[in-house]
This record gives sequence, C-alpha cells and structure tokens, in this order.
Amino acid sequence: MQHGLGIAKTRLVSVIGTHGIAVARTIEQKIAVAGPYNQRVNPHLITAARNYLVKAGVIAARRVGAVAWYHLPDTPEEHLVQRHSEQEPTYREITSGKLTKRVGQTLEIAVQRALESGTGLDHFGRFIDLSEHDDSSLYRKEEPPSHIGTRCLSGKQKLDFLVRAHGNGALWVGIEVKSTRPWVYPQQDELLELLRKCAALDIVPVLIARRIPYVTGHLFRRCGLITWETLRQRYPASDAELAERARHKRILGFADISLGNEPDGPLLNFIGKNLPKLIPEARERFDEYKDLLTSYAFAEISYNEFAARVRRRSDGQNEDFDLTDEDWLEPPW
Repeated sequence: MQHGLGIAKTRLVSVIGTHGIAVARTIEQKIAVAGPYNQRVNPHLITAARNYLVKAGVIAARRVGAVAWYHLPDTPEEHLVQRHSEQEPTYREITSGKLTKRVGQTLEIAVQRALESGTGLDHFGRFIDLSEHDDSSLYRKEEPPSHIGTRCLSGKQKLDFLVRAHGNGALWVGIEVKSTRPWVYPQQDELLELLRKCAALDIVPVLIARRIPYVTGHLFRRCGLITWETLRQRYPASDAELAERARHKRILGFADISLGNEPDGPLLNFIGKNLPKLIPEARERFDEYKDLLTSYAFAEISYNEFAARVRRRSDGQNEDFDLTDEDWLEPPW
C-alpha cells in the first residue's frame, strides 16, 4: 500500500503539472488507467495521496461552483484561467442530467441487445421504442417485474434486468448496469442497492460496470456476485462531437469513451457464453454467504466485520472468533 501511495504522489504532481488544472476524474483516468502499466494506481490510493498532498501544500484545490479543480500552487494564474476555460464547458456538458441519463441507457441497451442475441437466457426489462428515433433523446423502458412469486422489492425499486437461466431448474439473476466513471467500491450505493434487491428476491446479483476494483470483485465474487467490466464508457452515437472533446488528452482525457448501443464482442461473449456458465456456481456461493451479504447491504454489520467473516468462513475457520486489530483496520477508500 505504501508503495502504491508513493507512486500516486509522484504521478499526481506530474499529471497535474502537465495538465495545468484538472478535475478528479481526469487525474484518475490518467493515473489509474493510462500510462505505464506498473505505474497505475487504483482510485482509493489516488484519493488518499491527493488529500495528503493538498494538506501538505504540494497541490492546491480551488472550487468552481460545486466542482474541485486541482493545480500546482506556483502555476501562473493566467495559465490556470486559460486551462480551466478550455476544459470546463466540456465537463459541464458531460455531467449534465440530460446526457448522463442517455449515457446510462446506452450501455443498458447494449446489454439488452446482447441478451436478445440467442443466449438461451430469458430476460425481463426492455426498451420498447428503439426503432422509432435515434439516441439523441431518451428511449422508453418497460421495467422488469418487481417480484418473483411472493418475494418482492420494496417501493418503486427495480432491477435493470431480471434474467432466468435454464438447467437444473430455473436459476434467476438480477443485472444492474452502471455506465459511470467512478469505480464501484464496496461501500457505494451502486453495489449496495444491487445486493439489497437481489437479497429481497433471493437471486444471484450481476454487476456490469466500467471499472470494478480488485477489492470489490475478489471479495464479493466469493459470495456469489458476478461482475464484468466494460473497460469503456459508452456515449450515445448522436453525441460524437462531445465524446471527441471529452476524449482529447488536453481537455478531459477520457480516452476510454466509445460510441453507440450495439454490443461489442466482449459483451456478447460475456452475456452469451460466460454468464450462463457462471450462474450455477454463483448460486451455490450466494446461498452460502447470503446471510452475510444481506447483513452488510442493510448496514447491520460493518465492512470490516463482513470481510473478516467472509474470509473466516471461506477458510473453514470459526467466524465468531474475536476480531483482531488487523481485521478492524479502516478500509483504504
């Protein structure tokens, strides 16, 4: 961890100095995803290093509205103003509600089309007017049922897709699709809401997201969660010009943006080949750890206790054994 923090500190100063002034997501993209492979650091370490450097005065932060922009303290003011003016209009556009909703739909539609491509999986949840207009406006969605028999979700909760696989009986899974830039860490609502919904319906959870860190994937896959990273953030095809600006290395540097709602080869492979094979074993794991997943998702136990109990149970140890000081260390995010 200390090695990772050291790399993060060094790269933060380098990246921010080169870029002039940058938002957190640009910094994250350039350090966690781009650059030499052995110099990449996950976002939770970047955040810890950035906070340390701001407190130490090595990096400065200024707020423009609700957005924090980071720069080196000795950067000339005229350069900061120029670089901010070059980036801010694009950042404002990509974070507007009008775009973020359509970005979310773009990946959902790709998943729907992958489910419809002869997978042998029954699915519920679909966009019903895809042939009626282009993706410059929102499509209408027919949501999946909120119940399976007597098991039901509360309030207006819905999964993105409810899927049934065939084999030794019908095996149900709930799919949530997250086309956002933040990586999905264990404490985030994107994961917790999925776990709560699938616990209520007693079905296997499936998370499809741009980036899922090792700490999420490794731990929760032990408990029956199925994850898949897109490694791309899809924008509507009608926003090609905006996507090009957001990708530009001197603007936001989001080089992993792709266009359109057609499923690519990796997504088709995951939905059509890998997912049906993964579901039976995931069901077994979900049954074994559902009590812990549910307790964590509904905040009945802390992350530390959840992780310690999962580790002990998977190692065949007494999970009620007194937790050690190491077990209770705060998670690094």
